[in-house]
Amino acid sequence: MISGSLLFSVAAMGALLPAAAVRFRAADHRDALFWVVLALAVVVPTGWAIALLGGEWRTSFAVSLWVTIAATMALFFAVAALTRSAWRLTPLLVPYLVVLGLLATIWQHAPAPRLSGEVPLGWLEAHIFFAVATYGLVTVAAIAALAVMIQERALKAKRPTGLSRRLPAVSEAETIEVRLLAVSEIVLGAGLLSGMAAQYFTTGALLAFNHKTIFSIAAFIMIGLLVVLYHRTGLRGRRSARAVLIAYLLLTLAYPGVKFVAGVLLS
Repeated sequence: MISGSLLFSVAAMGALLPAAAVRFRAADHRDALFWVVLALAVVVPTGWAIALLGGEWRTSFAVSLWVTIAATMALFFAVAALTRSAWRLTPLLVPYLVVLGLLATIWQHAPAPRLSGEVPLGWLEAHIFFAVATYGLVTVAAIAALAVMIQERALKAKRPTGLSRRLPAVSEAETIEVRLLAVSEIVLGAGLLSGMAAQYFTTGALLAFNHKTIFSIAAFIMIGLLVVLYHRTGLRGRRSARAVLIAYLLLTLAYPGVKFVAGVLLS
């Protein structure tokens, strides 16, 4: 018999698909249908993530991925509403999130340990909020960087593809990328500070030099350098895009990567 959790996971993944498919219509516009399917791709995964949390923060790999999917879609909805061309990233972003949903479904029964330690109310919640928001912002920035690489390759080959025609222009994707990186740097900084506070209340030390902390600090430094170099030296194109993807890899190792090792490989 198929379990209820499997059905809900499949339904949450299915809710994402129309947001990708709608971009491949003959009339490709940011119209009412686009916003309806994008809202669906936000509401259903968010509802499933909330149901999985069950009123408390759980640290399993699967739950972390669903929270990531929900937060990324919600942030992308806001970015698409506030900017002129970000909506064109859906053919890259949504399939990637479907893959994350598939991974979460495969390992949905991995252990879900609860957080321990005495942390004053608010500090831990703030740290979790900043961490999830940072990862969602950098996910969209990384997708914009990937769009830059795809567009530059198509331009160099002088052969635009069906996908490249639906993506933002190089300059538009770079603008989205650097603005999201600037915001994520601020949010990540707040996350590091709140994490230090939570760590101090738990252990009496400001930092625990584990993989998560090291990768997070490395990502903070790299994102900050990217933003500075973009404005000071005009760093653009593939070099900038590759650096953004490396920063995203560092955050991935710090957030879902650590949970995958602890909850799947070592369980």
